[in-house]
Amino acid sequence: MTLSALLFDKDGTLFDFAMTWNGWAKAMLTDLAAGDGQRLSAMAAAVRYDLATAAFRPDSLVIAGTNDEVAEVLAPHVPHMDRVALADYLIRTAAEAELAQAVPLAPYLAALRTGGLKLGVMTNDGEHSARRHLTRSGVYDHFHMVIGADSGYGAKPDPEPLLAFCAAQGVRPEETAMVGDSRHDLIAGRAAGMRTIGVLTGMASAGDLAPLADVVLPNIGHIPDWLAAGDQPA
Repeated sequence: MTLSALLFDKDGTLFDFAMTWNGWAKAMLTDLAAGDGQRLSAMAAAVRYDLATAAFRPDSLVIAGTNDEVAEVLAPHVPHMDRVALADYLIRTAAEAELAQAVPLAPYLAALRTGGLKLGVMTNDGEHSARRHLTRSGVYDHFHMVIGADSGYGAKPDPEPLLAFCAAQGVRPEETAMVGDSRHDLIAGRAAGMRTIGVLTGMASAGDLAPLADVVLPNIGHIPDWLAAGDQPA
């Protein structure tokens, strides 16, 4: 069966996770710590960020979690902000993060649309940050729909936001592939009845993704060749 649509995760999929978010996290944690080294260490531990290497650990909540979930674990260490204010702070600062595209996105996405595919983004980031990142990257208009964890459809690994994309775009789940770098992405895709494509531009290994993926690729740039080969499962 030929695919009619691709639904992409954002961080770790459209954008390389480590190259985009490790630096942002160091600046964010340092800012919130306000010079308190003990608080800095406690916050880093809460989100599984290694201060010595300036990198997230593979089991960090931040990799697939929502802004609200991240705010919840940081809140006990940030007494000058309530959880709502902290979540808003995360959204605002993340929206301006330095972005590392997994591949040159504009020509890549233009070619997919020329090939007749419906394109969407479903991220556990907030919708505001997602729209801002895609706009700053010059590719927002390439997508038919952008969904965040706060868009009203729920968050991954639940399938509801994925099914909302299909319903809005008039495509069947079985003709759609969920593309992502985390198990959350692929669990949601399987639950929605979609094909699942894992990519290695996040923190998960091929071994982590393979049990849940129809194929695991180095990055999204390999998807057209995989589709052209016609070896995706029926």
